[in-house]
Amino acid sequence: MSTPAEYYHSLPPVSKTFGVACLMTTAAYYLNFYDAKNIALLYGLVFKRFQVWRLITNFFFLGPFSFPFAFRLIMIARYGVALERGPFDKRTADYVWMLIFGALSLLVMATVPYLWSPFMGVSLVFMIVYVWSREFPNARINIYGLVTLKGFYLPWAMLALDLIFGNPLKPDILGMVAGHLYYFLTVLHPLAGGKFKFNTPLLVHKVVAYWGEGNQMNSPVQSNPSAGIVFRGRSNRLGGAQSTTVRRTPQETSEGANSSPQQQNQGGGIAFQGRSYRLNG
Repeated sequence: MSTPAEYYHSLPPVSKTFGVACLMTTAAYYLNFYDAKNIALLYGLVFKRFQVWRLITNFFFLGPFSFPFAFRLIMIARYGVALERGPFDKRTADYVWMLIFGALSLLVMATVPYLWSPFMGVSLVFMIVYVWSREFPNARINIYGLVTLKGFYLPWAMLALDLIFGNPLKPDILGMVAGHLYYFLTVLHPLAGGKFKFNTPLLVHKVVAYWGEGNQMNSPVQSNPSAGIVFRGRSNRLGGAQSTTVRRTPQETSEGANSSPQQQNQGGGIAFQGRSYRLNG
């Protein structure tokens, strides 16, 4: 078995960062480093006193140390990691944009007084679970060793469990709404022949590239060369020539001069031609 440190380093970057941020936020609250009211989503203080950090910090508080808190972290570690390693593999910027879009959607819904909640982190976690259920609808899920069901029904099973345990249902429902909105714009609408393309903004690609964690297929920007990336190279346009300089022996030079242009063009260094699709990918 791997050690906790090995397990931690094996986690994909986005899910690991989100989970650690939630854990550290609750740990700091447990140690009385801050008052939870100082990071809650209070629009009156956001607009009147310009406490804009509340728009972000409220998503990292999943409640005090308790069984529901541990269960939310497990959901990030299981379903968030499964998404990042599966449908969003080599699409780090797209996964970051999914979380940002979910957070923005929840902030908009929170402007309605009835839908407002001081901390929207639980809803964001439930959004991850909903998107996972749509990406893995036929996966077999075992709940407490009592019930086995398909992944498509997981959000509804979680909703029923919260109802049984007496937990509020509103955060779960808001997360399902945000998750369905994202899945509709990125998958269902394009499959139905819709012309609107819900692409990841260029700014998100630039931030992820500067961050230097993960990678993105067909990214419009290159990774930060000083961020410690294992692979550092330049992309090549289809049909373009490489600019890498290779030292060759005199014998290899004479043999290369006698080869035909068609032979020289083979193995142009293009590893992938075309565009990727998430469905069934």
